[in-house]
Amino acid sequence: MSGMFDGDAERQEELPPRGGRSTRSRTLIITAAVLVVLFLVLTGFSSFWTERLWFKSTGFGSVFQTLLWTRVGLFLVFGGVMAAVVALNLALAYRARPMLLSGGDANLARYRDAVSPVTGWLFGGISALMGIFAGASAAGKWREYSLWRHATPFGSTDPYFNRDAGFYVFELPWWHYVTDFVMALAVIGLLAAALVHYLYGGIRLSVPRDRISGAAQVHLSALLGVFVLAKGADYWLDRFDLVTGSGSLFTGMGYTDEQAVLPAKEILAGVALICAVLFFLNIWRRTWLLPSMGIALLALSAILLGLIVPGVVQQFQVRPNVPDKEGDYIAANIEATRAAYGLDEIEVSPYTREPDPKNADLEALDAITSSVPLLDPKVVSPTFEVQQQVRGYYSVSNVLDVDRYNIDGKDRALVLGVRELEQSGLRAEARNWSNLHTVYTHGNGVIAAYANQRPIDDETQSGTIQWAEGQEISQSALTDLSPDGYESRVYYGERSPSYSIVGKSSDDGNDVELDLPKGVRDDENQTTTYDGDGGVPIGGLFNKLIYALKFGEPNLLLSGRVNGNSKILYDREPRTMVEKVAPWLTVDSDPYPAVIDGKIQWILDGYTVTDRYPLSQRESLETMTDDSLAQDNGFQTLPTDEINYMRNAVKATVDAYDGTVKIYAWDEDDPILQAWSEVFPGIVQPKSDIPDSLMEHLRYPDDLFKVQRYQFARYHVTDAKDWYEDNNRWEVPKDPRTKDLLQPPYRLFTEGADGSSNYSLTSVYVPYRRQKLASFVNVDSDATSDTYGKISVLELPDELTDGPEAISNEISSDEDVRSEVFSFSQGNVTPVYGNLLTLPVESGLMYVQPLYAQRSDTDASFPILRFVLVSYGGRVGIGTSLREAIADVLGVAATDPTPTPDPDPDPGQTDPEPSGSVNDQIRSLLAQAEAKFEAADQAQANGNTVGWARLMEEGRDLITRAVALADERDSQAATGN
Repeated sequence: MSGMFDGDAERQEELPPRGGRSTRSRTLIITAAVLVVLFLVLTGFSSFWTERLWFKSTGFGSVFQTLLWTRVGLFLVFGGVMAAVVALNLALAYRARPMLLSGGDANLARYRDAVSPVTGWLFGGISALMGIFAGASAAGKWREYSLWRHATPFGSTDPYFNRDAGFYVFELPWWHYVTDFVMALAVIGLLAAALVHYLYGGIRLSVPRDRISGAAQVHLSALLGVFVLAKGADYWLDRFDLVTGSGSLFTGMGYTDEQAVLPAKEILAGVALICAVLFFLNIWRRTWLLPSMGIALLALSAILLGLIVPGVVQQFQVRPNVPDKEGDYIAANIEATRAAYGLDEIEVSPYTREPDPKNADLEALDAITSSVPLLDPKVVSPTFEVQQQVRGYYSVSNVLDVDRYNIDGKDRALVLGVRELEQSGLRAEARNWSNLHTVYTHGNGVIAAYANQRPIDDETQSGTIQWAEGQEISQSALTDLSPDGYESRVYYGERSPSYSIVGKSSDDGNDVELDLPKGVRDDENQTTTYDGDGGVPIGGLFNKLIYALKFGEPNLLLSGRVNGNSKILYDREPRTMVEKVAPWLTVDSDPYPAVIDGKIQWILDGYTVTDRYPLSQRESLETMTDDSLAQDNGFQTLPTDEINYMRNAVKATVDAYDGTVKIYAWDEDDPILQAWSEVFPGIVQPKSDIPDSLMEHLRYPDDLFKVQRYQFARYHVTDAKDWYEDNNRWEVPKDPRTKDLLQPPYRLFTEGADGSSNYSLTSVYVPYRRQKLASFVNVDSDATSDTYGKISVLELPDELTDGPEAISNEISSDEDVRSEVFSFSQGNVTPVYGNLLTLPVESGLMYVQPLYAQRSDTDASFPILRFVLVSYGGRVGIGTSLREAIADVLGVAATDPTPTPDPDPDPGQTDPEPSGSVNDQIRSLLAQAEAKFEAADQAQANGNTVGWARLMEEGRDLITRAVALADERDSQAATGN
C-alpha cells in the first residue's frame, strides 16, 4: 500500500527536531505500556483458556468449540468486510485527490504535510480498528446467526403478512442486522472518504465554486446511493416489525399500524429506492439537484407519513372509536397470546360450592386436609439451621424447597434443603487462603421434614418439626431409599465457594477437606478427599499460572496444597452451569435438590423464550415472576428481559458431588428447541432417556406457572370487547404477610375429579383491585401423570367469597387468635404468620395458615409452630393441629382417630419410656422389641435393607435394657433388698 503514497516524498518538509523528553522517560513509558499490554493479553488468554478447560471438564467441549468458531467466523467475515470497505474508500479518496492545489486552507496544508509520511500506516490502522469494532459487534450476534441458519417453522402464520411465526423469530432479526451493517458500511465509508477528500483538497469549503471535485462527487454519490438503498430495505423489513411492536394498548398490529404506518413504510421504501437511483445517476450527471430533491422528499415523507399521518389517524379515528376500530386487532392479540404462553388449553369451570360448617363432617374434612403442608418453606429455614446446622459454617437456603417422596408406600410432601457450606460462618482468624480454598470445600447432606406433620409436646403444647432426614442416625427416611444410602458430600451447590482445590494434599495420602459424616457431633475433625470426575487438573505449572492469573491469587503457584493430585472446582452453581453449557436457555430461578439413586441431584427447568412471536403480548419476565418468595432472579434472557413466548423446553440435572450436567428434552415440539438442537447437536438428550427415578421428582416449574398466571389474569377473557372494557380482569393477590408483594404459588396435594390425590401447584385470583376471591387455579405438577401440565381454574360467583387479604384480616381479628397472639407478647415472643393456603374441600374453599412463635429477646431464636389457623364458611378456628382447628370451626370435639400400626415407624420418633413396676417395665420393653422385629421383617420384605438393620439394632437395644432390668431385679431379690 505504501507505493501509492510515494508521490508525496518530494513535498515533505523537514520538521524541527523534537525536544524536551529524555531517553530515560521514553524508555519508562514504553516499558510501562508494554507491561500493561502484556498483562491484558495474559489476563485475556487466561480467561479464554480456563473457560475452555471448564467446558472440557464438564464434557461439553463441543459447546465451547461451536461458540468459539461461530464467533470467530462472524468476527473475521464482518470485521474483514468492514476493514476492506474502509481501506478501499480511503485508498480511492486518496488516489482521486487533486495533484495540483491552488489556494486553500494553510492549516490543512500543515496537516497534509504531517500525515503524508505515515499515510499508509494511518489508513491501515483506521481500517483495522473499524474492522475490530465491526467484528466484535458481529460476534455478539451469534445467536441471531445460528437461529437464522437453522430456522424451523412454527406451523402458525400471522393474519397480516401470512408469514410463519418462525420468520419473525428466526429470520427477521438476522436480516435486520445485515441491513444495519450495510448502512454502517456506507456511513463509515462515507465519513472516511469525505475526510480524505477534504484533507487532500477534493472537497474545499473555502472557495466559491467547484467545491467538490468530480472524483469526490462520484465517490460520495455511490456511497450515499448504497446507504439510501439499504435504508429502503430497512423500511421494507420494518413493515414486519408491526406485528411484534408494543403499542399503548397491546402488542402487535393495530388499526393505525395497518391503515397508516404500514402504507407509510411501503411508500418510504419506494421513495428510498428512487433516491438511491438518483444518487447512482449522479455518478454520470454530476449534479446534486436531483439527489438533493430526493433526500428532501424522503425526509418530508418520513415526517409526514411516518409521524403526522399516523398521529392524525390515531387521534381522530381510533381514539373516539377504540372498540370498533381495534376489536379485530385485539382479538388477534388475544389468540396469539394464549397460544404463545400455553393458555389456550386451560380449563375454566364454575365453582358454586358454599362452605357449610354446621353440616360438615370432621372425619371427611380431616381426610381431605391430612396432606396440607403446615411448614412454611421460608419461615422454617432458621429452624432447619439451628436444629440441623451442626456446625457454624453450614447453612441452608433462605427459602427451602418442597418435593415429594414415596415413603413407606405413600407419597409424602417434604420441605427440604441442602446443608451447604457457608464460609462466612468461620471465625475471622480461620479465614485464610488455605482454609477457605482447600479445607472448607463442600457441604454435606440433605435436611428434610414432613411438610404436614409435627408432634406436639403435651406439657408445653409447643410444636417441633418431625424430621424425615437429618444429622441423627435415626433421621434417615431419604437415606433408606437406597440400599447403600446416598452420597452426601455437596461440592456443587447454590452457595459453593468461588473455587476450591481438592484432591490429596500430597503423595502421602493425607485428607485435608473437612467433612461431616452422619451422626458425628463431637469436636474431632473428620476429613475426606474428593475423588469425583468433575474439576480441572491443576497440578502442572502452566495450569497453576493461568488460574493464578484468572483468580488473582499467587498461592495457586506457591502453595504446597496445589500438587499433582489437585483439581480446581469453580463455576459450580447449578444454574450457572446449565446456562453455560446451554447458553440459549433461560433457567428457572429455583433449582431444587432431590435424592435420586443414591445421589443428590439438583433439578432445573430450562425455558426457550423470545420477544418476536407475532401479535403476542410482551412483558418483563422478572415482573411476571416476582412475588414474596422470589429471590434474585437474574434471568439470562437475550436479547431482552421482555418476552412474549415461553416454553418449558428442557429438564436438567446437576450432580451435587461431581458436577455432571445432563439436559433432557421436555417439550420436543418446541421449534426453538429444535433449532438449538441443530446448532448444538448431541447436547440435549431425548425425553425418552429420562430415568423413571428422576421422572418421579420432576414437577411443573414455578416460573412458567407464574408467567402463565400473570398473563391469564387478563387473557382468560377471550371476547375483544370485554377485554378492552377490562370489566372482568383478575390479578394475583398481595401476600397478606408483605402487603406489597404478590402471593407466591404453593404446592399441595389436591383432590382430583375422581377422588384421587394430585400433586399440584396452586394459586388464586382476585378481581382487579378488589378483595374478593375470583378463582382458584391449579396445575397438575406430577410429571408421571397423564394429566401433567393441565391447568384447571375454578371460577367463583361474583362477590361471594373473601380473598386472601380479607381472610387474613378476619383471622388476625378473631378473638381467640388475638388472645393467643397477646399471650405471645407477654413472654417476649413474636408471632410469625405462615403462608395462607387456599384449598378446595368437599363443600367449598378452606383457608389454612400456620402460626409460629419466635422469641424476640435472643438472636439464637427460631420459629416454632404453635397453632394452626383455619377459616371456613365465615368461621375461624384455632388449634395445635389442623384437625383441632377444623374441629374448632365446626364446633365439635377433636378426638383423634385410632392410630394404625406403622410397620416402619418414622425414624424421627422415639419409643415411649416404660413405667410402672419393674416387671411392667420389662414387659413393655420386650413388647417394644417385638414390635421392632416385626417392623424389621416387613422392611426386609419391602427391600429396605437399611431400615431393616436400624430396626433390628433398636430391637436388640430394647432387649438389652430388659435383660439389665431383670438382672437388677434378681440381684436385689438375692440380697433381700
